[in-house]
Amino acid sequence: MRKFMLMSACVAMMALPVSTAAEGRDTVITGVISDQIAAFLRGDAEAAFAHASPMIQGLFGSSERFATMVQSGYPMVWQPDEVRYLDLRTVAGGLWQRVMITDPEGRVHLLDYQMVETGSGWKINAVQLLTADAPTA
Repeated sequence: MRKFMLMSACVAMMALPVSTAAEGRDTVITGVISDQIAAFLRGDAEAAFAHASPMIQGLFGSSERFATMVQSGYPMVWQPDEVRYLDLRTVAGGLWQRVMITDPEGRVHLLDYQMVETGSGWKINAVQLLTADAPTA
């Protein structure tokens, strides 16, 4: 019975339409966010700032001001313990990547990253904190 259920699930998955372009975009977007978080973890404000959109770069003007804002406003992003990528959605014409971050104290935070495609690739255009403290399991 177990083999039958597994085989049925595999057949059903093969029948689903797959968009390799969309899958590639998803991988690139999560890669951009991962690279920025890795830069935060090693304290490289300049590398993290490079993943911000031109609008965000113009708003903050320097990697130092940007880093100060992230450290004070988004400490869970500055030094996360665990990062999980959830769904990528289109909302009102914008592309939003949902991310679940566990901070060093074990608190879970949900964030939405708005992504924009620029001439130099995908960039982070906004981050919204959806919950400050979600229950941990």
